[in-house]
Amino acid sequence: MRSRWWPLVAICLGSFMLLLDVTIVTVAIPDMAADLHASFADLQWVLDVYALVLAALLLGAGSAADIVGRRRAYVAGLALFALGSLACGLAPTAGVLITARGLQGIGGALMFATTTAMLNATYSGRDRGVAFGIWGAVNGAGSALGPLIGGLLTEHAGWRWIFLVNLPITVVTIVLTLVVCAETRRPGVRLDVAGVLGFTVFAGALTYGLIRAGDHGWSAPGTWLFLVLAVLALAVFLSIERRAEFPSLDLRLFRSGSFTATITAGLLLMASAFAILAFTSVWLQGVLGLSPIAAGVALLPLAGCAFLVSALAGRVVQGISPRWTVGGGMVLIGVGGWLQALIGPNSSASALLPGLAVVGLGCGLAIPALTSAAMSAAPPQLGGMVAGALNTSRQLGYALGVAVLGLVFRATVETHLSDPSLVGAVVAGQAPRTRAVGEAIVAGLNIGYLVAGAAGVLGGLLVLWLVRPATAPDTSQPTSTASRATTTTPPITTSPAPTHN
Repeated sequence: MRSRWWPLVAICLGSFMLLLDVTIVTVAIPDMAADLHASFADLQWVLDVYALVLAALLLGAGSAADIVGRRRAYVAGLALFALGSLACGLAPTAGVLITARGLQGIGGALMFATTTAMLNATYSGRDRGVAFGIWGAVNGAGSALGPLIGGLLTEHAGWRWIFLVNLPITVVTIVLTLVVCAETRRPGVRLDVAGVLGFTVFAGALTYGLIRAGDHGWSAPGTWLFLVLAVLALAVFLSIERRAEFPSLDLRLFRSGSFTATITAGLLLMASAFAILAFTSVWLQGVLGLSPIAAGVALLPLAGCAFLVSALAGRVVQGISPRWTVGGGMVLIGVGGWLQALIGPNSSASALLPGLAVVGLGCGLAIPALTSAAMSAAPPQLGGMVAGALNTSRQLGYALGVAVLGLVFRATVETHLSDPSLVGAVVAGQAPRTRAVGEAIVAGLNIGYLVAGAAGVLGGLLVLWLVRPATAPDTSQPTSTASRATTTTPPITTSPAPTHN
């Protein structure tokens, strides 16, 4: 390999790991529940806290990296990610595992927020386009292969190795980064600490309130207190961003209907396409008795179709407005969710194939066009902020999707089982394989698929209605935000698929 591509290798290794860990736990949930005696709420947090911390910190992590240096921030992120992975692999309780996943998320945010800026500073011209194309493909592979790799490691080495495997890769990546990547900074940037804290409290309180509602009900004081806190924190965040000299998110961007629709589509895409997969795994393993590997394979049609469409349609749809690619793709994702809702008590894993395939087709159309749609709806000098906002919305969409669909899944299971003590075991995939249990899980999944499908169709209709040819909102008023440099703007039209980012 020619020497100029070694920085790309270092950046892609980190990106692959951080996005792999969004979905790698999907098929390991039943084994984790059995080993750690975890509740359903615990399992939701194991899934959610990583994506939630990523979402909460991404807006500020890019500015922090600009101040201290992108390479230094990337290496620090790798080190934190490794420490979090080690703690996850050794976790004796569900609480320790959840905390360690949060530490992984802090490291992942520093890594994710610096990758585009590092690539932008390292490559130019045609090499830059090649680098971003490879980076996007690697990101998509990391997220899409998560369930399969998680299944392989869980079945043959144990669920703890889905985290411990990160350690040697992280060490190699840190050494390679220090040797081949140059340090870059952007002077004159200030970190929007108050804004980041406000958004973090909002996202965390909202997610916690939704998960707590499943355990304790909507009327429980702890539930509504956290939901009220989320509303107040959001109001504070918006007030801070409206007045900040260097805001994490310039609210004037939302004057553009196209930008608003695209950011909303990113959130709904993740909730609709990927958040339900963890509960699907409960059915595949807890009811059908599939091994972790077989469960991972059963979910592969989604990733396979997404890759196929992205590869074959990339050049064909390049000249088509994102209104049609993103909007049409989102509608397909919704329809695919509804097709999955056709499973019954006697269905096999193959019953999911048509729905997963259609969701994959929709992802292949929508995900690569999301970034270009957001970028075209904003001034070029705010490209880095736009990329951060889109990635934040996607990770937050996954976190909220897991919380909301988990709430729907549990509530439906409870209505189908007369024994309340059985509900917790059922939703964690640890209940006895009786017909009543199978019917309860299938009913919960079908309602979840219907809700996920509705979210996809809603996002698609919103994009088809609001996205128009590029007319960026006016942010030319004399503020520091409008004069920000474009060093973090990816000059491509693809964005990582989680599935994933």
